[in-house]
Amino acid sequence: MSGEAPCYTVVFEDTSESPSTQELRTSLEKGSDEDKIDTLRRIIVSTINGNPHPTLLMPIIQYILPSRNKALKKLLHFYWEVCPKYDENGKLKQEMILVVNAIRNDLQHPNEYIRGATLRFLQKISKDAELLEPLIPICRSCLEHRHSYVRKNAVFAVYTIYREYEHLIPDAPELMQTFLAAESDATCKRNAFVFLAHCAMPKAVEWLISIYDQLTGLDELLQMSIIEVIRLDCKNDTTHRPRYIRCMFELLNSSSHAVKYEAATTLTTLTQNPAAVKAAASCFVNLVIKESDNNVKLIVLDRLDSLRSKHGHVLDGLTMDVLQVLSSADMEVRKKAMSIVLSMTSSRNVEEVVLFLKKQLQRTQEQDYEKAPEYRQLLIQTIHVMAVKFSEVAASVVHALMEFLGDSNNPSALDVVAFVREVVEKFPHLRQAICDKLIQTLSEIKSGKVYRGILWILGEYVEDIADITVALQEIRKILGEIPILASEQRLLDEAGGEAEGEDKDKVEAKTEGSGGGRPRVLADGTYATETAYTSTSSARLEAVKAASKPPLRALILGGDFFTGAVLASTLTKLVLRFDELTSDRAKANALRAEAMLIMTSTIRVGQSKFVTVPIDEDSNERILNCIQTLSELREAPAVHNIFLKDTKAAYSKMLGAQEKKAVEKREAESTQVAAVQVDDLLTFRQFSKKSADDPIDYVEDLGKATGAGEVREDFISNLSRISQLTGFSDPIYAEAYVKMHGFDILLDVLLVNQTPNTLQNLCLDFATLGDLKLVERPAVYTIAPHGFQSIKATIKVSSTETGVIFGSILWEGPALAESCVILNDIHIDIMDYIKPAYCNEAQFRSMWTEFEWENRVNVSTVMSDPRDYLKHVMKSTNMSCLTPEGAMSGDCDFLSANMYARSLFGEDALANLSIEKTEAGTIVGHVRIRSKTQGIALSLGDRITMSQKDGKPPV
Repeated sequence: MSGEAPCYTVVFEDTSESPSTQELRTSLEKGSDEDKIDTLRRIIVSTINGNPHPTLLMPIIQYILPSRNKALKKLLHFYWEVCPKYDENGKLKQEMILVVNAIRNDLQHPNEYIRGATLRFLQKISKDAELLEPLIPICRSCLEHRHSYVRKNAVFAVYTIYREYEHLIPDAPELMQTFLAAESDATCKRNAFVFLAHCAMPKAVEWLISIYDQLTGLDELLQMSIIEVIRLDCKNDTTHRPRYIRCMFELLNSSSHAVKYEAATTLTTLTQNPAAVKAAASCFVNLVIKESDNNVKLIVLDRLDSLRSKHGHVLDGLTMDVLQVLSSADMEVRKKAMSIVLSMTSSRNVEEVVLFLKKQLQRTQEQDYEKAPEYRQLLIQTIHVMAVKFSEVAASVVHALMEFLGDSNNPSALDVVAFVREVVEKFPHLRQAICDKLIQTLSEIKSGKVYRGILWILGEYVEDIADITVALQEIRKILGEIPILASEQRLLDEAGGEAEGEDKDKVEAKTEGSGGGRPRVLADGTYATETAYTSTSSARLEAVKAASKPPLRALILGGDFFTGAVLASTLTKLVLRFDELTSDRAKANALRAEAMLIMTSTIRVGQSKFVTVPIDEDSNERILNCIQTLSELREAPAVHNIFLKDTKAAYSKMLGAQEKKAVEKREAESTQVAAVQVDDLLTFRQFSKKSADDPIDYVEDLGKATGAGEVREDFISNLSRISQLTGFSDPIYAEAYVKMHGFDILLDVLLVNQTPNTLQNLCLDFATLGDLKLVERPAVYTIAPHGFQSIKATIKVSSTETGVIFGSILWEGPALAESCVILNDIHIDIMDYIKPAYCNEAQFRSMWTEFEWENRVNVSTVMSDPRDYLKHVMKSTNMSCLTPEGAMSGDCDFLSANMYARSLFGEDALANLSIEKTEAGTIVGHVRIRSKTQGIALSLGDRITMSQKDGKPPV
């Protein structure tokens, strides 16, 4: 038989219960229809898996072929497709004449289902010309059958035969053109049109022009085929382009969403006219609003975003239409729509957009609003970006957003704080009003993180004497009575004095009643007596802790001493600024004394029994520093600049670094460097007209999507991936080229027979360790003396984990003596599956808390510069550094940095590097790696350890 044998999917076959050929023959001969169906299914699976049972061909023809059972007929079609039809000499088997006769009878069967199914079967055997040739006249006659099911399958049967063997039906295009003119069924017309589109394009275009006026009333499938033909025809220099453009405009109003999408996409490739681009974008927006499937919404939004990026401000008028997409309940759709709106917003429409977003923000406060917290956070972040980008709307939105500072949804309130902090820094004329509003809302806040942000803003930007006084008064209100420890102790004493006598009697009675409890058996088998004793003093203490308290006081008593340290810093800044501004020494001293009292009170209560968690050492030291600064107010003016100027300057510098980074990112996205070789061929297709942005050819699209056109391999890099598997003195020399391809590892193994003997039944057997799986079963080879054999093996990878491939070679030498060579191990480099990635600080902290696997690697290196070591770790692990460059700049012997990467399998890998340069010039510290799975954490740790061993001192 000419050509290669067809390839089929391997189906699992349970060989433990496989019947013999004789048993199968008996079942075919004497079994019921159900038995025959089961037997034929077994024979088909066995044939697919390489055991064809050639002796059963005649019994199948004899006992199965005459059956009228439709399930058996369908299975027979599968069997004729996979069974061997040719003998050893490549000639058609004699038995197949009977099969062709049965197929001919089925093609003339009065039942239209059997006719249609048989015509579909002919498409599967379209490469067997000897089988098809006698059936051609009947196939042609089926085109005139009364039932559309037969006709539509007959069209595709003729199509597949003509595509493979044009000489069998030389007049097929004319036949289809005649058929198309007379046909009334929509599906049959569509199949015939597809035939002409692929085999006779001029005839397809001729028919399309003839029905141009009826285009909008055609069936959806036919409209889709027409769009495809237009796209293919426009690849050539066609004279019908203007007519095609009008055609696409009409199809934008189709009732089918699929036709609308394809028409809009094709329209943007046919013309760059602003009206056409705007019509296509408007169609995309309507599709997103009306379509119910969220995946479709995301795909169309991606297309809309692509259109916007290429046509700039042409689509600005549709900004409010895109905002209607926010009515969708899916957060991914909302995020995508919001990012498009952000890029389409300009100074002309920013006020309308912000007004709409503010209304949406108010709606999220309704009780039954779907996914209100996440949506509110998205709206706040979007308004934040717009207010910073367009200063004219900052004043109108900042007060509206500050209403959400007391939001129970912590992330939303934190986003508002970040927004307010940036606005206060960038727009000095708004500082007074914002600070006044913040002071008023202090009592409504519930979160420690939000308090810390607001206290920092007040400490930096409250600058008038009157405002400082008001701010300190409000802080006193949310703290409650000072000193905290003394007031809490007094509450405890008051609670204890009221019912001391009766509580004492109750405690004694309780102790006496439960002192003689029954013995209990403990876990180790010993006996113990259980005694219950309830302390009223501890109960009173819990009651005092649970009593209602001002918000900031409750946070401090709950153990949030970081907020207490920020409070101390804020009080210090306010007192220092008040002291600089006022000449009233008595009032300045009174405020200083009050601030110091609050700080000492925070430390003392942190060391008492009234707090949930004792005060930590860092917060204690920070508050003591603030107390020392205020106690030496006149003696250390250098410290004043640190409190009053340096922190604000550091924040301003951080904002500048963020803006610079954002500008660099935008520039990098807008300027794409295309690497082209000097001797590359030039394409002049663009010279004819200013044509499409996107390639009209879907094959070209597919090539780009799969990266087929971007494969750049050189000989040297291939050599670096070769692993030697055996020694030069072994009877067989083996080496493997290891190639990573997506989720597969391709092993190309070269075997060299170094003996003067023929090696028979040679088998290369691989085994894997880790999340690797061998796809193919090993084949058996025979290698001539001093001959070569190339063997390919594919291994599937399912996770980012260090994998090992090991194996052996077995063969039979002279006198059938079995021999074996054990291969060297191949270690799979996980770095091929790990790529640098980026996330924000909040996402990093959230994942760091969530991930349970941690691998800690101690630093051991000859490098002396912490930054060089950070770059070395980033290079060896393919991780990106999330810590801003500004945070690591300056001369310091300490370095702490966060790193992040993602694998091709969607696994996140986090790392924290904390190192210190000692006086001896060496680096000490550790790298902590966290991930959701154990494999990637261990693999990255091993990678860092290996890179430290390989690391050499810089020259």
